[in-house]
Parts: sequence; structure tokens; C-alpha cells
Amino acid sequence: MNETLIQGAYIVAGLLFILALAGLSKHETAVMGNKFGIVGMSIALAATLWLATKSAGLDALGMIAVAMAIGAVIGIILARKVEMTGMPELIAMLHSFVGLAAVLVGWNSSYEKAAYPAIHDVEVFVGVFIGAVTFTGSIVAFLKLSAKMKSAPLVLPGRHVVNLGIIVAFVVMTIVYVLIPHEQMFARQLLLGIMTLLALFLGWHLVASIGGGDMPVVVSMLNSYSGWAAAAAGFLLNNDLLIITGALVGSSGAYLSYIMCRAMNRSFISVIAGGFGSDGAVVGEAKDYGEHRETNAVEVADLLKNAHDVIITPGYGMATAQAQYAVADLTSKLRARGVNVRFGIHPVAGRLPGHMNVLLAEAKVPYDIVLEMDEINEDFPSTDAVLVIGANDTVNPAAQDDPSSPIAGMPVLEVWKAHEVIVFKRSMNTGYAGVQNPLFFKENSAMLFGDAKDLSLIHI
Repeated sequence: MNETLIQGAYIVAGLLFILALAGLSKHETAVMGNKFGIVGMSIALAATLWLATKSAGLDALGMIAVAMAIGAVIGIILARKVEMTGMPELIAMLHSFVGLAAVLVGWNSSYEKAAYPAIHDVEVFVGVFIGAVTFTGSIVAFLKLSAKMKSAPLVLPGRHVVNLGIIVAFVVMTIVYVLIPHEQMFARQLLLGIMTLLALFLGWHLVASIGGGDMPVVVSMLNSYSGWAAAAAGFLLNNDLLIITGALVGSSGAYLSYIMCRAMNRSFISVIAGGFGSDGAVVGEAKDYGEHRETNAVEVADLLKNAHDVIITPGYGMATAQAQYAVADLTSKLRARGVNVRFGIHPVAGRLPGHMNVLLAEAKVPYDIVLEMDEINEDFPSTDAVLVIGANDTVNPAAQDDPSSPIAGMPVLEVWKAHEVIVFKRSMNTGYAGVQNPLFFKENSAMLFGDAKDLSLIHI
């Protein structure tokens, strides 16, 4: 009876997770989607704890309680402290925990003698492999996103051969592992240990070989890897809910990564394989673009007062400065003067550092004036003024004009086609891709240095 109730709870939780994904697909239903996810996870957690009380002793339950308490404290502290701009790197770090958990579950399960040993052994090997790749890959992503590691891609000699060699070795070792009798535990664990080390290196190498400009795809792909790792752990633990949840996360993350690659004109296989198919030598030449022109709040105010059409393209800088409220205030003032104000959001890179559309919604910017890149790009030539709020790679014309640029071919917001462009930045520092932006040096562009919150100094 208890088993039936638990399985029923798992089914209900799985359905709620599916509803959560469906709700999160549209901004109008995102809040409800989050609520479905919260309820589903609560049911899943309660059912799992109930199951644990039936199979574990008091000592085990005490350890579970301690682990949950420690995890809850860490989670609350991180959630309270993390800035919106730090969410991508936090997510990357959390993915590493999922990968590590899958590795530990796989190693623990390797000592068990299953009814179907061949299937069990494959599950162990696959689970540990995916988990190890996710673990080190997520750590490298965290280091790159937090600027603790250079964003430039690592280019080792014969890197593609190394990656393929490890994958081939994994397949061969899986077959050998299955053929080794369970009684020969030392040989089995030695083989599993070698594979684990190779997988850890592969995860590190794959992400280290990807440039900072492609980090949005990397974060999404690591999300997919963590889902598959969770599903693999579910097979080993005979937990249907973990299998369902892991498959949902894994498949949705992979599909999102594919969509992001298409939006950025990137090869899906190339990115997830650490730049496979390219030599990694495209770094762009150091060029002298001349001198940039600076402006001030008074001049910008005069420009905006005489403008009829204004487009705002927010980026990482807006999220860093938490300037969405200042942007929203400026927007309302301009609209009150009859100015046609709209926002241009890049389909990928403009969302990674804090999800620009979410920040704008938080500041009560009308959603109908927040447009995707494809919807607004053709309107830039007829626009009087564009306000670039801390964006960099997403508005870089080198993506179209310079084949040697690391971001060559990536679709960008064509802000330079407007009559006047005002760039709000703290400095001339480069963006995720680590390349200079010729937009800053164009004749119709002017730089307004300072914090994005200084928008409040522009008196309309």
C-alpha cells in the first residue's frame, strides 16, 4: 500500500514538473509554472523522505536530516546574497553538485551485485562518466563566468583527437567493465577509477576550449548534462521520479542549447564538443579604431527631447548596476512626452546576465514594447537615438564585418544604423568574448561613462 502511494506521488510530481515547463514557456504563465514546480518538488521530497523511513534506520534518517539542514542553510545564504548578474555562475556551480552526486551514486552502486549485471554495469559507467564531465565542466564555466579564469578558449595541440580518444576509450572500457566478473572487484574499480579521471579531464577540457562569447550555450548545455546525470542516478537508485525529472531537464536543456546555437549562428555540435571542427585560432587582430567621443547627461537629455523614436538595448551593465528602475523611469518620462520608446533584446546573450526581459518586467516596463532582435533590427535605420545600456558583444558590428573576430557570424542588434547612438558603460572594457567593439568609435556614437543608474541624472 505504501509503495503504491509513493509511486502515485511520484507520478503526480512528474506531471506537475511537466506543467511547470509548459508554464515557463510563456511570460504570461511563468509565475504559475514556478508554482507547479514548487508543489511538484515538495510532493517529491515528502514521498522520498517517507520512502526513506521505511528502508533506513534512525541513524540513516538522522544523517539525511543533517544533510538537508546543511543544504538548506547554504541554499538560503546563497539565494539571499547572490546578485542577479551572478545567477549564471551560481547555476553553473550548482550543476557541479549534481554531477558530483551522480559520480558518488555510481561509485556506490558499483559495489552492488544486481539481478541483471550487464545492464547495471553499463548504468554505473554511463552515470559516472556523465556526472564527472558535468562536475568539472560546471566548475570551469563558473570560473569563466566569475572572471576567475580567462574567457578565451584554451587551445591544446591535438585537442579534438584528445576528446575523441577519451570518448572511444570510454566505450571500450565500458565493454571491458561489463565483461569483468563482479568477484574481480579490484580490476573493476581500477577501470572505473581510470574512466572517472578521464571523464573529469574531458569535462574540464570541453568547457575550457569554449570562448566566453559562447558561455550562454555552455550554461544551458551543462543544465542538460546535469539532467542526464540525474536520470542516470535514478536508474541506479531505482527511482522513477529521478529518471523522469532528469530526462525532462536533460532533453529541455539540450533543445534550448540547440535553439541558442541557431540564434547565435553557432554549430551546436561544435560548441558542445569544445569547438570541434574549428582550429580555435580565430582571435581577431588588434586594430586601431581611432578615438572615441564622450558626452554628458545634459547633451543626452537634449538629444532625447528632440527625438521621436528611441530604442533601448540593455545588456550586462544594466544588470550589474541594477539600473532597470532608472531605465523604466526614463522610459516613462519619454513616453509621456510622446516619444516612441522600445527595447531591443538579443535572443541569447542579452538574457544570460540576469535575463533582461525579466529585469524590465520587474521594473514594470510594458511588455509590449520589449521586442526580440528579429522584430526590431530593421527599424534601427529610421530610429533617432539608441541607448545602449551596458551591452557589448550583442551590439558589436564586428560580428558582421570582421571574419577574423571570435564572434564572427553571431547575429547582433544593428544599433550602429541609427542616427545617434549613446553607449552607457563604466569603462572601455570588453565583454564576454574579450574583443573590442568598433561601435564605440563610430562617428554617430558617443560614450557616457559611469554607473547605469546615472540615467536618473538625465532630466527630460
